[in-house]
Order: sequence, then structure tokens, then C-alpha cells
Amino acid sequence: MSNASNDRIVPFSSKLAFGVGQFAEGLKNTGFGLFILFYYNQVLGLSGTLAGFALFIALIFDAVTDPLAGSLSDNWKSKFGRRHPFMYASAVPLALGFYGLFSPPDSLGDWGLFAWLTVFAIVTRGAMTLYHVPHLALGAEMTENYQERTRIVAFRQFFGTSGGAMASIVGLGYFFSDANGGRLAVENYSPYAMTLGVLMVVTIWWSAWGTQKEIPHLSTPPDKPPMNPLRQTRLDAREAFGNASFRWLFFGVLIVFIMAGVNGALDLYMLQYFWELTGFQMLYLQIASVIGLLLGVFFAAPLHHYTSKRFGVLLGTGAWAVFQVIPVVCRLLDWFPDNGTGGLVYTLLGVKFVQGLILQQAFISFGSMMADITDEHEYETGDRQEGIFFGAISFSSKATSGFGNFIGGIGLDIISWPRGADIETAADIPPDTLVNLGLLYGPVVAAFAVVSVWCYSHYKLTKQRHAEILEQLNIRREKAAASS
Repeated sequence: MSNASNDRIVPFSSKLAFGVGQFAEGLKNTGFGLFILFYYNQVLGLSGTLAGFALFIALIFDAVTDPLAGSLSDNWKSKFGRRHPFMYASAVPLALGFYGLFSPPDSLGDWGLFAWLTVFAIVTRGAMTLYHVPHLALGAEMTENYQERTRIVAFRQFFGTSGGAMASIVGLGYFFSDANGGRLAVENYSPYAMTLGVLMVVTIWWSAWGTQKEIPHLSTPPDKPPMNPLRQTRLDAREAFGNASFRWLFFGVLIVFIMAGVNGALDLYMLQYFWELTGFQMLYLQIASVIGLLLGVFFAAPLHHYTSKRFGVLLGTGAWAVFQVIPVVCRLLDWFPDNGTGGLVYTLLGVKFVQGLILQQAFISFGSMMADITDEHEYETGDRQEGIFFGAISFSSKATSGFGNFIGGIGLDIISWPRGADIETAADIPPDTLVNLGLLYGPVVAAFAVVSVWCYSHYKLTKQRHAEILEQLNIRREKAAASS
């Protein structure tokens, strides 16, 4: 563990390389979240409940592997530090797992598809865990500077958003465009997954190579007697959840990620059948959200200067919920432009842009707050454990596609949603079923954001308190250095 202050400004090249590493997660999350339920349920005909349950099983594995990866990287010793070996090792397995996910053999029955989806979801998410948790922890330990952490997270969010945009553009703009057969063309999913897999490998290795020069500035693992990894993980996780600031953030973000996951799983259903958009209109909507998210990156640091990180989380979470509800409710009340009109497209574009702009404040604020918690934890316990904290947060973010697809799949079966590649337009869907889809996607799901806001309101680690903690930590480190 470092015995000196790490209150420093990180070089631009390191922040850039670190940010680029999030591009891979943006690719995976969007490709996985936007297409996986639609592909297995609507295109291949697997029931929504079975598809959702397969992804839920993978999430159960994440409940073990995410904190395990965090604990292992916290305690790993090598000439490449404690984070980089995992980052290098994860890239190729991630790409292969993602390709397999969208390439099941022909003529598998329902249970064969269920087994295939379960196995490759576990492989894909496990490989992402091996990379993503050490990568997040790396960003938290590069500096202890309160404002610089916000800038580092802003780089991460910028490239994560860009990766999500690339997954949408490559998918909706080319592979699943109307000219190439649309979203129901089964033969296009495998090459789509291969393209994203190659991009994941390139950006992960770029990030690992570009941040190697930061290793001398990173914390080193404490000298501890060897311990069984699972037992060490259990002890580390118990210690992490002993931190009140972390508990409130974790449960708040877990709830909102699950709700966002339900929406993500149902996005294509809403765009294709509820709003009846063309492939390019769907792409424009994704781009509008991305532009909002990218521009939102530049407002986070000024927002934190004049308000607080907690305010940013509350603002972004509340805005996300409001903008999920308004379009659906207005449509059901006949206060929205008709399907097939330019007015509908432009209105939805405006909603998505503003939603992304404000939502980004929550993403960046949350990541910066998590880094501050690692300082508070060191102050309280003497241990530097970024990995275990971000392992838990990685699990909560995966709940987006795990619980989200599970709940979304069950919801589709509850409302008796017809499945199969022959269901092409809204005319093939009973009107009451379309209404129920809108209610599930909007008001029902977004209402749970109230619980998240309540959790966030209990977070008490202010800028002033963080400065006091760093001052005490530096005094402690100087004494330790002098005595040694």
C-alpha cells in the first residue's frame, strides 16, 4: 500500500487510455442489452420466461465472480501491478463468448436454446468481469484528487457512451437495417457479434497498454498471509458492506439499474411495435440519446463545483424516470403525435436527447462518489480495496441485463406477447397487448426510481468530509513511512 499522498493530476494520455477501455463495455452492454432478449425471444422463438431465466442464472454467477475478481485484483502481486494482468487476459475470452452468444447451432429446441444462452451468457459476463472490475478499480486509484476523479470518470463515460453508440450504429445502421432484412433477419446476428468482438479486444488491450505507466502511482497489495480466495472474498465483501456510504449507493444503483435493464430489454419491442419506427428512425433515436450523454460529460465537473456529487445522482435518476414516463402516458392519453409522422420522430428525438444530457450527471457523479468511498474505507479500516467495491458495483450494473431481461421476459409472457419472426408490425399485435407493453415499459418500471432516490438521499460523504479524510490519511502514511 502506498505510504504517500496520491493527490495528483493524471496525464491526459493516461486518462485517454483509461477511458478507451470503457468502449469495450459500451459495446458489450448495448449489444447484449438491446438485442439479446429480442433475438432469442422474437427471432428464435424462445419463451420470454426461459430467455430471461437463462440470463438470471448468469447473474447468479456474477454475484460470486464480480466480488471475487475485485478481491483477487486487490491482492494480486506481479511486475505488471495488480490490475493489468487481468485486463490483458480477459479480452479474447470476452470476444469469443460474445460471438458464441449470437451464434447458436440451427435446430436447437427450446431447452437447447436455453442451455446455449445460459452457458454463453455466463462466459461473456465472466470474461467482462475479469476485465471490467480491475479496470474500474484502476480509475479510482490513479488519483485521490476530488475534482480529478470526476474528470477521469468523465473520460470513462465518454468512451463508454461512444462504445454503446458504435454498437447501435453498426447494428441498426447496417446489420439490422431494413435494407438488410431488419431486426428479424437471423443470419445477421453472428457477423454483428464478430465485429463487436474484434473491437472489444482492440480497445481493451489499448487501455491496458496505455495505462501501464501509471503502475508506479498505484497502491500495492498489503502483506497478508495466503488465504483461500473465496474466504478472502467473503471477508472483503463483508468489510465493504460495513461502510454505510457504500451500502446506500449500492442498493440505490442496483434498483435503478434493474429498472433500466427492463426498459433496455423492451426497447426494440417499443420501437418496432409501439412507436412503429423504421430501422433508421430507431438509429436516430439512439444517436440522439448518445449525443445527449456525450454533451452531458462536459457539465459534470461544473455541476460538482457549484452543487455536489449527490445532487448529480439525484438529478440524473429523477430525470431518467420522468422522461421514461411522459412519452408513454401522453401517447395513451392521445396527447402525442401519431405514429408514422415526422412530429412523433422529432418529439422522441428531443426527449431522448434531454434525457441523456441529464442522465449523464448521475453516471459521472456515481463513479466519482465510489472512488471517494475507497478513501473513507481506508481511513476507517486501513485497507485499500478499490477492487471489492467496484466488483459489487459491476454486479449491480450487470443486473441491468440480468434482472432486467428476466423481469422483461416474464412481463412479455404475462401480457401474452406473440413471438416469432412472422410478427412484423403493430397490426399483428392485439391493441390491449400494445397498451400493456407501454404501461410496463413506462410508468410501472419508472416508479421504482423513487426508492433509488430515497437511498441516495442517505449518502453523507461531502467534499469537506472527504478533504478531512485525505488530510488524516496523509498524516497516517507519513508516520508509517517514517517508522519504517
